Formats: sequence, structure tokens, C-alpha cells
Amino acid sequence: MDSNNPAAVVPAASETVTWIREPGDLDHWIAQGKGQPLALDTEFERVNTFFPIPGLVQLGLGENFCLVDPSVAESSQGFRQLLTDPDVPKLLYAMSEDLELFRHWLQLDPEGVLDLQIGAALAGAGFSVGYARLVETLFGESLDKSATRSDWVSRPLSQAQERYALDDIRFLVPMYHWVIARLRERGLETALADESARFSKELASQDNPDTHYLKLRGGWTLSRQQQGVLKDLVRWRENESRLRNRPRNRVVADPLLIAIAQKLPGSVRELSNIQGLPSPVVRRYGETIIEMVANASTADNSGIETIAPPLSRQDQMFYKQLKRHMIHAAEARDIPVELLAPRKRLEAVVQHRNLAAGLFEEGWRRETLEPVREPIEELLKS
Repeated sequence: MDSNNPAAVVPAASETVTWIREPGDLDHWIAQGKGQPLALDTEFERVNTFFPIPGLVQLGLGENFCLVDPSVAESSQGFRQLLTDPDVPKLLYAMSEDLELFRHWLQLDPEGVLDLQIGAALAGAGFSVGYARLVETLFGESLDKSATRSDWVSRPLSQAQERYALDDIRFLVPMYHWVIARLRERGLETALADESARFSKELASQDNPDTHYLKLRGGWTLSRQQQGVLKDLVRWRENESRLRNRPRNRVVADPLLIAIAQKLPGSVRELSNIQGLPSPVVRRYGETIIEMVANASTADNSGIETIAPPLSRQDQMFYKQLKRHMIHAAEARDIPVELLAPRKRLEAVVQHRNLAAGLFEEGWRRETLEPVREPIEELLKS
């Protein structure tokens, strides 16, 4: 193992587990590690609720690691300030669920987040590589994942859970150093921060109840007016799910909302005739749904954004041509094409050519696509 291999600086698994039990002690622990990147992970439960229930926070600064109960973390002003400090790198792995947890639990959006799964992809390790697999590849250690689906809310945690939780952060700092070194060699040193920030903003924007209906791809066959009804139904379902803290499909499932928007029932009786709609839903929400349908079906929905339809055969051919150029550029720089040009982004360009400029946005994407820019622009003119 050469000196450039980060495995040489991986902190050994501690024989004791450090718990921080008081917010003031957590503030002090954070202050002692000032200026160092923060290794960060969370454990949570989410089975019968809309919002994730925080179960544990794992923190690492340098070679010091600790476990923190959610009640302690949320009462720590130092922890909140650290999460929102853009100058302190927060190292996470596959961070989407962690960011969602912080948004709803602490009502904040962390700044300075770096998703090392994205970093690993930019560094040539492959797209969407699992944490345990990358740890084994880089450091030669196999992680025990038996505690993955265990109960993180109840106390006390078992020793296996504690070890699992610490292993989830113990490798993040050396992994970060490996990623940064590889990105520096590739001329992509700023790409990790740029891409992590973009991904974080995209996740936050997807939390908007007013646009969630666009995710119901099965609703594309509805007329514009019916999609206006669907938009109102989905917005209502989003707000009701949050209010009751129940999963969306436990309120009204997506296919049923689409069916309601299609049939436009004018009475509770007509609503109850929709196949598959549970009678408790009709009893609880029938009058509300009928009122929404009546209002939205007669509203001016001419200006709403409609759900993207599947690509036509001609569009699919164009998509394949466009993606071929993307693959060529991605392979030349050893970057996964899924990261360079996500499918949804390419489909949007195929259906709306005016969005093509977004392919060549500033930063690492523009540099990576520059060699194929001319043929792509010619293709877009065709």
C-alpha cells in the first residue's frame, strides 16, 4: 500500500464509543474541532410517517467521533451554526435523505455540503457506488451492514448499532482526501462543491407542493384542464400528508388522484364509484375533493406547466443521437454519463430545444462538453 493510498490514514475503530449527552458539551466539542471538515451522517425511521423521525446523529472532526441523540443535537446552537456555515465542508455520502431530514426536523438547509458519492463518481469510481463497496475498494475493510434496518429511535442502542453508526463516518475524511486528490489530477477540483450545491438546491426545489403533480408521470394523458385539477388535488394531498404526518399513499395514492382528475366526479356518489378508491377516503375527504374538482375544472388552467409525455419514436431517435455525444464526452473524461447528463435533463432538451443552453452551463460540465459542443449544436438545429 503506497503512501498516497488514504487507507494509511484511516482512523482505527475506537474501543470505546463517545456519546455527547448535553447541548453545551456538543457546543464545546464542535468548538475544539474548529476549521476541520465535519464528517456527518444520520439514522432515522420512516415507515408510517410522511416526515423522517430522527434517531441518531453521527459526527466526526479529525480523529474524534461521537454519537448524539436528536434532542441534544437540535438544542445545540453550535451544531445549527456549523450546519449552515458555508466555509466548513460537511462530508456526507448519498446525502439526499440526510438533507431532507435536516430540512423538516431542524427547519434549515445545510450549507457547504459535499456528497462524496458524487465525488467518487467524478473521481472515476463509478456512478452511484455504495458506501460499503467504496470503503472496501479504497481501504480494504468490510463493513458489517446487519444493523442497517434496525430500530434507531429506541434506546439503548446495541453495540452492533453503535459500531455500525461510527463506521458510517469513520472513513469519510480519508475518502474526501482521496476524492480531492483525484479531482485535482483531473482538473475537476471545484466540481465536487459545485455539483453538491446544485444537487442540494434541486432536492429543496422538489419539496414544493405546487409542483409535485409534475412527478405523476402517468397523468400526462390528461387534458390541460384535467391536469389543473390534478395539480390542485396533489397540492391538497401534499399538505394533508404533512399535516397528518402520513405517507402520501396512506392519504390518497397517485393513481387514484389521476383517476379523479380524469373522471371529474360531480358528487360524492360519483366519487365513490371510482374503482379502487377506499370508502374511508370518500367518507373523510369526499366533500373536500368534490369542491376542489368543481373549482379547478372551471378555472383558467391555460398557463399551467403540463406533465412531460413519454418520448415519441422520433424523439427517442433524437435522444439516442444526443446521448451518444454525451457518452463520448463522458468517456473521454472518465465520468459517468448519468452524472454528466441525467436522463431527465436530456429528455427535457429533446422536448424543449430552448433548454439546450443549460447543457453547457458554466463549470465542469461546460469544460467536459466543449469537445462535442459543435456536433451537439448541429444536431439541435436539425
